[in-house]
Formats: sequence, structure tokens, C-alpha cells
Amino acid sequence: MPDTMTPSDAPRSASRRGLYSALGLLAAAVLAIGINMLADRLLSRARLDLTEQKLYTLADGTKQVLAKLPDTITIRLFYSRKLGSVIPVYGAYADRVREMLQEYAALSNGKIKLEYYDPEPFSEIEDRAMAQGIQAVPVDQSGEQVYFGISASNLLDDERTIPFLQPDRERFLEYDLTRLIYELTNPTRPVVGVISSLPLSGDPRAMMMRIPGGGQPFAVMQQLRQFFSIRDMGPDTQVIPDDVKVLFVAHAQNLPETTLYAIDQFVMRGGQLMALTDPHSESQASRPGPTGQPPSNTSSNLDKLFNAWGIEAPSDKVVLDLRGAWRVRANPNDRLQAVDYLAWFNLQGDSLNQQDVATAELQQVTVASAGEVRKRQGAAIEFTPLLTSSDRSQVVDAVKVRQDPNPSRLLAEFKPDGERHVLLARVRGVLNSAFPDGPPALPQGMEREPNMPAPLKHTAGPANLVVGNDADLLEDRFWVNIQDFFGQQVPSPFSDNGVLVANLLDTLAGGDNLISLRSRGESLRPFTMVDDMQREAEAQYRQRERELQDRLEATQRRLRELRQGQSSGGDRNTNQTIITPEQRAEIDRAREEILRTRQQLRLVQLELRRDIEKLETTLRVLNIALVPALLTIAAIILAVLRARRRAAARA
Repeated sequence: MPDTMTPSDAPRSASRRGLYSALGLLAAAVLAIGINMLADRLLSRARLDLTEQKLYTLADGTKQVLAKLPDTITIRLFYSRKLGSVIPVYGAYADRVREMLQEYAALSNGKIKLEYYDPEPFSEIEDRAMAQGIQAVPVDQSGEQVYFGISASNLLDDERTIPFLQPDRERFLEYDLTRLIYELTNPTRPVVGVISSLPLSGDPRAMMMRIPGGGQPFAVMQQLRQFFSIRDMGPDTQVIPDDVKVLFVAHAQNLPETTLYAIDQFVMRGGQLMALTDPHSESQASRPGPTGQPPSNTSSNLDKLFNAWGIEAPSDKVVLDLRGAWRVRANPNDRLQAVDYLAWFNLQGDSLNQQDVATAELQQVTVASAGEVRKRQGAAIEFTPLLTSSDRSQVVDAVKVRQDPNPSRLLAEFKPDGERHVLLARVRGVLNSAFPDGPPALPQGMEREPNMPAPLKHTAGPANLVVGNDADLLEDRFWVNIQDFFGQQVPSPFSDNGVLVANLLDTLAGGDNLISLRSRGESLRPFTMVDDMQREAEAQYRQRERELQDRLEATQRRLRELRQGQSSGGDRNTNQTIITPEQRAEIDRAREEILRTRQQLRLVQLELRRDIEKLETTLRVLNIALVPALLTIAAIILAVLRARRRAAARA
């Protein structure tokens, strides 16, 4: 006889199923916790970066710096939470900074320690932040100060600081952090050797002649001395010392073979080089030579070195550019008071490489009588333009600017070639020596330096150079005004030439690890489609506005003529004072046309704003609601499929 369930057995069975369900949930929870603990221990450094621009994947240069840390470095992030609550963009950026710091700590093998502080007003932490150089910024009209900066120190109590972290510099966050750590592991100032025919460090002869301002060092050199140890080297140098981190060659004329060999071997040994030649040095042309007159030869080149390295920098051609050309005083015989001098121009916008850390944040760089730099055909080097002319430029013979330059004639003969010419570039690659047969013979009477390094025929690894064909970007008058303020010389830059040179030498001094770092993407992604549409619509609006404005001006001009008594045929009677009925009707039509045109102008602007706001709203709704909607639909589909499977199982 089959077993039958009595009514008293049903509650017992239900209770047993409930117990099993509770035990199953508990087991699942324990399993989940165990898996998390195991993953945290075994996979703590596992990362999966799914962002489009690999925002959370550190560059190889950073990984190499972190792998070579000799001692512990403590990084302190001072962040006022009120800043993020008042300005949410700073809150999002603070999360980005924390995540980046945690990634640094994870890859440092315990050599980087992180500390986080919230400096509240009148607290000891606020005093500590101020003592360590963190910048205080008022967050509202009450005057309350907030902080968002980084201070780092090593075991020797050397400190480096980022006073305030700006979201606008997010692309260079990794560079800034890596440079901070690199400087703490290399606390001494890099030595920059300088070879130049220009009086970059001052001209004692000009001071003796009492030429106003003539004996002062270039402003750019005074700025460089704040970051580097500058060592002036003579034009007869036979060997570049090993402690020179970067060699800066600026308009060095007629260098002997021995000095060219010293530069070549410095690069072959892995030294960093920044070389500026010039087809016509405006700086040299404006200064008297030994005879009291400006020198006749104002060009410089390093052709022997450049040709061997796969670079071309012609010394007989200059680049003219209509965009950004300086307005200069015209010749006395010209009717115009001022004219565009195409040989002197400002580089802005797309003329500055926005992907290189040295130029991305610059607003303007000024060049004068600059030549172009090119990669030689077939050269196996990486050639990255930093400064580029606009497409409204032309290359002409340097003779046109060397002797008696005529701005009006240059402008009249100007014919843009539609090409963009590179004026300054980074060069990277394995280079061959310009002296494959060894050092050149010494001039008579000169002795060779003792303990010279053995000659090398090529670089052991990729060399890093910065090559430009204009040294006038160092000249004060092309980028800075020097003002006397109660006996103090106060520079007021109007171009970023000084910052450019400092940035370039800084990246070179940082070695290959820092040079390999480039600007990264931004975690705060804008509505690029909206921005593109806005720019396109703005261009269309301006074109339509110009058409309507021309029609409006023509109609208003016609209305004035009618009121003055001019007939529709164009004959004018200045003494006519009676307006005919035909003219009255034409005046009325002109007034109506003016009203219609003005109304169309308003409609064009209204439609522009309405279309942009509509698209922006649509995109915001899609970005905010699309993912939850897709998840909801997926959950409903899964629920329906489960219900069908259960129904099929019961059947």
C-alpha cells in the first residue's frame, strides 16, 4: 500500500524546505565571501581596463620608474570634500586621482605609501597642508579655503609638491605624478650644457659699452636657471662631460670638427640633445659685432650631424606665414602706416602639437625668420612635429629677409603653397654617427683631451632629440617685455617661448621614461557630438547671417537713396524734395524687406539654439536612461524565459 501524507506532515515538509533554502542562501553567501577573499589575495593586482583611451593603464615609462624605486616614497593627497560638494567636477576628478594613486601603489611593490587628508578650516591638517606648499583656494563668497593638492617626500625628507590639481590638466596627470616620483629619486638638478654663438648668459662687452639692456642675460636663461644647473661650454669643446644630462645647442656658428664630434658622440652615448639652428638670426643681426657693425653672416647649421641622423634643416630658406603675422611699421615711402611682416608670426591653435606634454598647454609661440625642419627621405627615425606653420604659408629664399627686408614687398609677392611646414620637432630612433671613422684630426697647436671615451658608430638604443630651425624664439623681444619695478627687472611674457624651452629641456632631462609619456584621455567625457554640431551650426548660422546682413545693408542703403530723391533708374537729382507715389511705394517695400530680414535673422539664431538644446537634451536622456532601460528589458526577458521553462517542466 503506497505511502500517504497525513495533514500533520505538510507543515513539517514546508519547514524542512524553508530550512534547506536558508542553508542554501547561507552557503551561497559564504561561498561569495570566500571567493572575494581569495580573489583579493591572489588577484589583487589584476586589472581590466575597458575605457576607450585606456585611462587606467599606466605607460611603460611609469612602470619602469616604479620598478626602480630605491626607497619608500610617501604621497599625501590633501583634498577638501567641500570642494567636490560645491563643484562636482572636482569631486569626480578627485576620484580619478585616488584611483591613479592606488594604481601607482599597486605597481610599486610596497615602495609607495598613500595618505589621504581632508583639511578642515583651522585644523592641524590645514596647517600641515599650507606648510607643505598646498595652495588654498576660496570656494565661495564666505572666504572659506579649500585644498586639492599632492605632497610627496622620500626618506631623506626631500619634498615635491603639486600645489593644486586642475581638471583641465587631467591628460597630464600621469606625467605630473611620474615626474614627481622621478625627481624624488633623482633630487639633484639636471646639468644642461649650453653651446651658442649668442650671448645667452649676458654680454660683458655690451655692458662695458653701456648699451641699454645689451649685457643682460636672455630672460629664457634666467628662467632655466630656476630648474637646471646651467653650464656654458666653449665652441672648442672636445668632449661633453658625463654629468651633462642635456646638451642645448642654440645658433652655434662655424663649429669646428672637434666640437661637432663631441656633440655626435654625446648623442651616441645616450645623451639628450636640443638643437636650434637658424637661417637668419634676428637676434644676432640686431647686435653689433666686434667691429661695431652687425655681422654679415647670420645663419647657422649642423648639416654634418643632421644629414647623418636623417634630418634636414635648410639654412637658405625661411618660412612666411600670413596667419599670425606681426604688424610692423611700414617703410616711410609707403602710404600705409603698418603692414603684416610675414617672416615674424605667432603660432597658435593647431600649429601647436596638442598631444605632446611640452606644447599641449601653450597658447602662443612666436618665431622670427624661421626655417623648416624635415625628415630625410628614407630615414628610419620617428619624426614628431611640435611647431608647425599654417596652410597659409610659403617657403622663400632667406636673402629676402637678411638684407634690407621689405615687409610690403614680401606681402605683395606672397603666394601660399597650401602646405604646413614643421619648424620644431622631436626626433627619436637609432642614429648612426657622423664620424664613422673616428675622431677628426686636431688643428695645429691643439692637444687632445685625456681619457676621451671610445668612439661609437651608432646609438645603443633610441636617441631622443629636439630639433628646430629658429633660435630667435629665445630672443626677449619676441616673447617677453622686461619692466623695471622699483629696481627689480620684472618679465611680462606675451608668448610662451620661455615655457616651451623649459618644458622641452625638462622632458629631455627626465630621460626616456618621461619622454615616452604623452597626454592621456580625460575621464570626464564631453558631449563631442553636441560640440561638433554646435560648431557646424555656428558656421552655417554665420554664413546665413552674413547673407541676410548684406541684404539688410543693401536695402537700408536703397532706402536712404530713396529718401534723398534718387530714382529707381539710378539718376540722382540732389535738389529733388518731392517723393513720387512710385518712390513712396518703393520706400514701403524697402521697410517691409528690412523688417522681414531682421525677423529672419532672429529666427536663424533661435533655430540654432533650439536645435542644439534639443539634441543635447536627447543625448542626456539617452546617456542617463538607456542603460537602466536596457537592464530592465533584459530582466523582463529573463523572467519570461524562466517562467516558460518552469511551465514546460511542470507539464
